[in-house]
Amino acid sequence: MGILTEQHAKELLTKVIAYSKADEIECNLDGEMGGNIRTARNTVSTAGETSDIVLSVQSAFGKRLGIATINEFDDESLKKVVRRSEELAKLSPENPEFLPNLGKQKYDKAINFAKSTAQVTPDFRAEAADASIRPSKKNKLVSSGYLSDTVRFSAIMNSSGLFAYNVNSNVNFSVTIKTEDGKGSGWVSRDYTDVSQLDTEKVSGIAIDKAIESAKAKAIEPGKYTVIMEPHASVGLLSNMIQNMDQRTADEGRSFLSRKSKEGDKNQAKNKLGEKMFDSRVSIYSDPSHPQVPTAPFASDGHPVKRIDWVKNGVVGNMYNSRFWAEKTKTPYVATTVSSNQWIMEGGDESLEQMIKNTRRGILITRLWYIRQLDPQTLMYTGLTRDGTFYIENGKIKHPIKNLRFNDSPIVMLNNIEALGKPVRASGCLVPPMKIRDFTFSSTSDAV
Repeated sequence: MGILTEQHAKELLTKVIAYSKADEIECNLDGEMGGNIRTARNTVSTAGETSDIVLSVQSAFGKRLGIATINEFDDESLKKVVRRSEELAKLSPENPEFLPNLGKQKYDKAINFAKSTAQVTPDFRAEAADASIRPSKKNKLVSSGYLSDTVRFSAIMNSSGLFAYNVNSNVNFSVTIKTEDGKGSGWVSRDYTDVSQLDTEKVSGIAIDKAIESAKAKAIEPGKYTVIMEPHASVGLLSNMIQNMDQRTADEGRSFLSRKSKEGDKNQAKNKLGEKMFDSRVSIYSDPSHPQVPTAPFASDGHPVKRIDWVKNGVVGNMYNSRFWAEKTKTPYVATTVSSNQWIMEGGDESLEQMIKNTRRGILITRLWYIRQLDPQTLMYTGLTRDGTFYIENGKIKHPIKNLRFNDSPIVMLNNIEALGKPVRASGCLVPPMKIRDFTFSSTSDAV
């Protein structure tokens, strides 16, 4: 019962709303079906499947709200969860930021579901895992990976006439491949809406090459270097930046987008909307209808979502907010599915190979991990390189290097761009490989 059709979901939610005695009611129905397979030391270690549906009911009496959830759907259970939400609402203090439910909305057609992903079987997962393990064993390497496929649906209905429904699919694959002595490590990850695009044997070859090439790494002095970041190296830092583009946080002085007001100036803007903050080549947007990284056409409150330009030619174009904050500040409501982590950064036409060829002295980074924020005002982060870090000299990869700890900000990164490549899908986003000057490394790490 993990996935309900649109008609079935609508009938169930209509029944729930009919039980309500509150001033307003909103219901969220979310379900998923999927499976996974995990490998370690060149063999399957675990495998399983999941199936679940959860109903969340929010009742309102005036500005008092109560929320209750349940995963049983007989009539008595549905009545019970509605009554429970109403009881909680009556016991709750008033919410000063309460706003009435949205009314009926219109949505663009969703394209974020592939039937092939919904038809994945345990046999398919086993074969995909084996296709990754075989070349690893052939090269006397040690492979550990994870493959998951999921189909999810979400439905929203309220007592003001709104109904939204979406079903989406996703497949994720990642593998770490190491040399037998543990001194070399390679990694690769791929995610798609349509599982037919996944070739675990082919992509595992990338991790195999990096594992072999990264053995016998040499230490270099930390400092400022030109770096070439593969898409998975920069996606974490850039996602953190996008998810911090909240108008309220900026207006309240707690964000990298906050503007310091001059004393006595009550008319000065509190945020940096419309300001140029990045290199002119930087344009970042989200778009639920993008064919390579599609998402649901509505936000969590049921508001329609269309293309949103977060940064356009280096200029801050939008900041997301809540309906309450939009009304309070008399600004447009920017509803977003930013929590789903989908964004697209426009790129250039330089290949990774060309970037390396045009670099006199630099570092090629496969990925960054253990990223932690140091300062929300500057978006300064720290973390480590991992699974294949290489020194470049005179246009060629000279040798692998030991991993490095970095201390840098995506704001600085996006002002130090030397070249951009063609965007590729990484962690649900479209990200170009990037050549960045003066990226700061603070120390070395012996971890592989």
